[in-house]
Amino acid sequence: MALNKMVDMVEHQVIAAVRHEEELGKVAASRVNVVFLMTGTIGNLHLLVNQIKDSGRRVFIHMDFIEGIASDRSGVHYIATELKPDGILTTRSHLIGMAKENGLMAIQRLFLIDSTAIRNGLKAVNSSGADAVEIMPGVMPKVIHELTEKTDLPIIAGGLIRSEEEVMEALEAGALAVSVGSETLWQMQL
Repeated sequence: MALNKMVDMVEHQVIAAVRHEEELGKVAASRVNVVFLMTGTIGNLHLLVNQIKDSGRRVFIHMDFIEGIASDRSGVHYIATELKPDGILTTRSHLIGMAKENGLMAIQRLFLIDSTAIRNGLKAVNSSGADAVEIMPGVMPKVIHELTEKTDLPIIAGGLIRSEEEVMEALEAGALAVSVGSETLWQMQL
């Protein structure tokens, strides 16, 4: 069921990876319907999350980049109960279960630098209970295809994707979506 929820959530296969607050106005004018929020502090996160939600988009908070909120049980609980995003994004496997306990969706982010990282990443993803996995860098169509055959979780490609051609290569390799920071790519017609 979680798998279908993530797949059903993604209407536009480009996900906005927002690193600066100033980009939120451009998100509102874009085609994307999912945002990975990679900026903010405990003081302004409520405002940022509400701005994204008010624009009709889904929001995932990147736990590893938010200032003033610990990457622990209390931090996840605070995010779930006070900010109410759709979910979190993290490289830390232990936070995935905590997010699920608090009713949030969770995306496990993996940095794949060699075959050992792929093998260990698959083990982590399979035991974490994640709803999806984001692999980085996303400019690896062959690896994306390999992972889609080894896990039932939706694959999101991210990192170092700079062109429409690279977005299409990742999607053709089997990625559900591609997260990018490029405002131009947020406007892609898919």
